Amino acid sequence: MRTAVLPLLAAALSVASGADAQTRHDTNAPIDFGADHIELQDRANRAVLAGNVAVKQAEMTLNAARMTVAYTGQVLNGNPQVSRLDASGGVTVRRPDQTARSQFAIYDLNRRVITMLGAVRLDQGGNTVNGGRLTINLDTGRAVIDGSSVAGGGGGSGGTVTQAPGGRVTGTFSVPRRGN
Repeated sequence: MRTAVLPLLAAALSVASGADAQTRHDTNAPIDFGADHIELQDRANRAVLAGNVAVKQAEMTLNAARMTVAYTGQVLNGNPQVSRLDASGGVTVRRPDQTARSQFAIYDLNRRVITMLGAVRLDQGGNTVNGGRLTINLDTGRAVIDGSSVAGGGGGSGGTVTQAPGGRVTGTFSVPRRGN
């Protein structure tokens, strides 16, 4: 199976979502997974998971319709060493105080970064931010969303890719209630 290369348009606007207070994610925790179908491609050092894919690492969960798991070929304690997860189709990443949704996501375990692409929505507390691309640094907890769009549509989900309206970041921030 091929993984489509998704070219990104440069963003004119980049906004931090205020997620700096997020607790540090344990990127060394084991990754548990489940799916309706799994195809192992040992010569290519990857596995393709399809149908109701659910991945859990420490307090974070990732759900998608399809996922390709790339591993290094090294085995530690009987488990292959995963280096990257590529997810597509209704991707949702949940952390203790935030939920992010998109059409595609890449979890680079070496860099400890999740990049979400296409019709991104980030909910945290009463705040909602929409854009084209979200980058979450799991070491710092910092989330940055911008209006970049994803071109093409020949990827694994088989559809076109939407972007933020006008290539901009939009959203709603909650305001604390004041007593009279």
